Amino acid sequence: MSLISCRFYEDKFPEIDSFVMVNIAEMGAYVKLMEYGNIDGMILLSELSRRRIRSIQKLIRVGRNEVVVVLRVDKEKGYIDLSKRRVSPEDIVKCEERYNKGKMVASVMRHVAEKTRTPMETLYQHIGWPLNKRYGHAVDAFKLSINNPDVWSDIDFPSEAVKDELQSYISKRLTPQPTKVRADVEVTCFGYEGIDAVKTALRTAEAQNTAETNVKVKLVSPPLYVLTSQCLEKETGIKTLERAIEGVKKEIEGQRGSCIVKMAPKAVTESDDAELQDLMAKKERENAEVSGDESESESDEGPVQGDI
Repeated sequence: MSLISCRFYEDKFPEIDSFVMVNIAEMGAYVKLMEYGNIDGMILLSELSRRRIRSIQKLIRVGRNEVVVVLRVDKEKGYIDLSKRRVSPEDIVKCEERYNKGKMVASVMRHVAEKTRTPMETLYQHIGWPLNKRYGHAVDAFKLSINNPDVWSDIDFPSEAVKDELQSYISKRLTPQPTKVRADVEVTCFGYEGIDAVKTALRTAEAQNTAETNVKVKLVSPPLYVLTSQCLEKETGIKTLERAIEGVKKEIEGQRGSCIVKMAPKAVTESDDAELQDLMAKKERENAEVSGDESESESDEGPVQGDI
């Protein structure tokens, strides 16, 4: 058995009418079934496309991954006939999702195999395939095990070293990381108590904070403010900021002010955060330069420019 390669599923061959991910081999319509240990298959020329074929090379490119459907399987001879033209866009999405899950499990198994010198097929036999049966997919069981150790209660690990390495690696790699969501708004109020009105309105964004939906407000430079939230689900964070902005709008408009969304809530990356920090630092330097100009003019007899 190979140390670092194995099929994703217990069955050595795919079922007829199932959708599989293949990699186009060098010989035109000959392919490798990536989920089944790279066994050979062939896309029949009549099953390449619903349209007239002008160039096979343009239709299927060597080295490219494709989703195809299984037409026939001869387990004795190892022949697998496949079709590309019978695959719908919906089928492609579902197959890609399943394949990506399987690829993640394979990556985990490969790591454990290399660390413990245990063949991958042994790991699949004892861990991967039993979890597929019980939880639908081993990757779902892996994620569940982070907070629920009972997932492993019926698993017969090949060794304690395998158990320790697997649980440690899953904890490091699959623990959900919080997503940061951000929105930029301009809040203004030119009434008699405008400053207090803006402060009160922005406080409403943080008024409904919980451990799961925590909103923070930062000043970039009046009237621009940044609202941020961190949570495990991106959609939850977006909805949280949308509710916060609605609360700010309602409060400030009640004081005859306005709240304009300059950037709608969206998930941001570290580079976005770095750009925001650079912008805030730039505004801070500009304010510091103004303060310095004022101090130099203190010797003048007239009122200093910028004094309130």
